[in-house]
Amino acid sequence: MNPNASGSSSSSAASSTTHSVEDGLTSSNGHGASGSASSQAAAPLGQTPLSSTTPGPIAQLNQFDAPRGLSATTIVLGATAIMVAGFVLNLSWLGLFGAAIALAASVSILWVPFLRPFLRELVSSQEAAVPIAFVGGFVAVVALLKLIGVDRWFSGLFAQANWDAIGALGEVFGAVGQILIALLAVYIAWRQYVIEKDLTTQQNLITQQQTIDSFFQGISDLVLDDDGLLEDWPQERAIAEGRTAAILSSVDGGGKAKIIRFLSRARLLSPLKRDQRLGRAILDGTGGYEEDRVYGVRVIDLGVMLAGADLSNSDLRWTDLSEINLIRANLSNCDLVRTNLSGTILCQASLRGSDLNGTRLFYGKARTASPRSKTEHPDYRTGAYTGAVVENADLTGAVNLSEEQREYCCAWGGSKTRSSIPGGCEGIPNQLER
Repeated sequence: MNPNASGSSSSSAASSTTHSVEDGLTSSNGHGASGSASSQAAAPLGQTPLSSTTPGPIAQLNQFDAPRGLSATTIVLGATAIMVAGFVLNLSWLGLFGAAIALAASVSILWVPFLRPFLRELVSSQEAAVPIAFVGGFVAVVALLKLIGVDRWFSGLFAQANWDAIGALGEVFGAVGQILIALLAVYIAWRQYVIEKDLTTQQNLITQQQTIDSFFQGISDLVLDDDGLLEDWPQERAIAEGRTAAILSSVDGGGKAKIIRFLSRARLLSPLKRDQRLGRAILDGTGGYEEDRVYGVRVIDLGVMLAGADLSNSDLRWTDLSEINLIRANLSNCDLVRTNLSGTILCQASLRGSDLNGTRLFYGKARTASPRSKTEHPDYRTGAYTGAVVENADLTGAVNLSEEQREYCCAWGGSKTRSSIPGGCEGIPNQLER
């Protein structure tokens, strides 16, 4: 057998096959591809032709599964002609046949380049599976109910039903539904009110904090000089007291506690020793200002600003609230650790549940200490006239009350205060005798 003849025969077969494919492409695209046919004919068997000569997706699509030599475009045109002929000849079966063939051929042409990418972009496989599964499950449930005879049971039930009673029952259900809708509307309105109230509360807190920050900055600018030293002239002290009184009357208990802590830690509430000529505060030599309980002058004297104030559940640790008026103030559940209340008027004040650990109610010893007096000067050595006025104060549930504090409150609190002091007042005489 001649090998050259065999190779020639193979090449001839490949060439004829290539030309038949290119003929289909020519009829579909409307232009010749002789150059591509020549290149493919020259390629040896078993090797992939160059990308420039490989038919694209559109060309591959045109090779519709039809008799050899017919393209998908030809089939569409032919089927359209058959469909038109069926309409003209009034042969519905012929028109239906042509329409079905034209539709199948058109979808085959458009599927790969247009429809399939569009569907993949529009709906993913997972997204498409959910509605398909829902529809399939619904159809399956209906079929199972049909097979087990549920439809017949419902038909018999409907046939025997008293429709008048059912209609009346439907009216009852309608009324109940309206009531439920009204209740739902009321609940929604109530929830909206609660949400708006919470938002309003939060907004008020933010506004209050901004106001307090502005107050802190204003007081600092008012009483400090350019070098950061305390420089409070009488008119500046008066303005500072006026601004403090105004802001304390416009904030809640938490805001009052913040202001008190700021003023106290800044030593603006403590009596400071003054230069007898210029009235300026004197440094103590350790980085602060020297305190003078007898002759000192406070930058801000709270006076009666907190009388009757609600300071419950506040943090007032290490603050100086000495010699101010807290009559009928609510100090229940406050943290009063190391708070100075000496000389403070606590008549009818509530200290229920407050922490009095280290709270100063007087100077000196409990045996010699006594409440402040309008006519007598305080003696800070013995404690006479330096103590807080605790008559009719409520100390129920107060914690960390020391023995000296208990002795002082029992002696100078009167009968009502004595009855509320934890541990009782047995053996301690009532100095007020009332």
